Amino acid sequence: MTANDSKRKTRVTCAPSLAPYLKEELEALGFECLSMDKTGVEINASTKDAMMLNLHLRTAFHVLQRFADINCRNADELYSEAKRLPWDRVIDPDGFLSITSNVRNETITNSMFPNMRLKDAICDKLTSTIGKRPDAGSSTEGMVVSMHWVDNKARIYLNMTGRKLSDRGYRKMPFMAPMRETIAAAVLMEMKYDGSRPLVVPMCGSGTIAIEAALIAKQRAPGLLRSNYGCTKWLGADTEAWAQMRSDAKKLQVKADPAPIIATDIEEEAIDATRKNAVTAGVDHLIDFHVCDFAETPMPEECGDVVLHGEYGVRLGDEDELISTYKRIGDYLKTDCAGWDGFIFTSGKPLIGAIRLKVSKRTPFVNAEIDCRLLRYELYKGTRVVEAPRS
Repeated sequence: MTANDSKRKTRVTCAPSLAPYLKEELEALGFECLSMDKTGVEINASTKDAMMLNLHLRTAFHVLQRFADINCRNADELYSEAKRLPWDRVIDPDGFLSITSNVRNETITNSMFPNMRLKDAICDKLTSTIGKRPDAGSSTEGMVVSMHWVDNKARIYLNMTGRKLSDRGYRKMPFMAPMRETIAAAVLMEMKYDGSRPLVVPMCGSGTIAIEAALIAKQRAPGLLRSNYGCTKWLGADTEAWAQMRSDAKKLQVKADPAPIIATDIEEEAIDATRKNAVTAGVDHLIDFHVCDFAETPMPEECGDVVLHGEYGVRLGDEDELISTYKRIGDYLKTDCAGWDGFIFTSGKPLIGAIRLKVSKRTPFVNAEIDCRLLRYELYKGTRVVEAPRS
């Protein structure tokens, strides 16, 4: 794969609602976005580009490089057409192979069957051409071939990521229902957070927002938190280039510490999880941890951003019982956070209405298949003065 590292069509996937933030990241890295849909962006990228994207993207799931498009009406045709492809050019017969797929074809009733037939096609091709084949299974720690098959057309990708990029590797201790790392990063992007102003995160749970904020503030590539990626598993992978990219990424980190980041939660178990996750991420020295009710969160003298990720009344808590909590959140923002920019990530009109503050912006997100909103509040000190229009 290193002999001819040409640009090829590459799909970078993400969670629903994150594509605009992923597009923003890709353009900031110098890529032209060819198309965008609900769960991804398409660009042209080389193998080395894919390596770099794995290190630096904060809102993505996978970097998928297009390998082939095939026409197939059923699993038998999938097998025969896939077996024709030049797998011996990309698959390491001494490695480990897994198949992932998204299939919408009326002939398929067992979702695992297409994976098995594609795996058989690859392994049979390798056995017939070079006399060896890789071991195969469900683990995504080795080479991953990803397939998107709709009706009679299947698009086959080389998955350059493997395990999802959202699995940073630092969240060893989740608490209750944590926010996914990629959503936390997108929320902070929407907030325009860059570490120059204080950030307060009451009700921090397992600390994902605070930890992602620390990584952003230090300009630390999130991909440095783990070492295993699909881009290093393919035949002829340029491991020297990969090592150099990791070294270069480490040098991009800013030396100065950001403005204060404060994470609080009423549950001692939550703060314990946050602290340990922050230690794993290497940012615990950048976060102040406190066990307290959100209304007792210590506030820095300089104004900044305050963001709360409250319960939704779905799965975790009963909505009626949460109404009073959201009324208290509104009171807290109004009385303790005057002059700050306030943000609440939640779901449900009754809960939003209970806050009793004017929302200046509502940004839609999908978190764990739940329709959510990031609410922005401009928390003015005293009475807001509005200039009268000039006559």
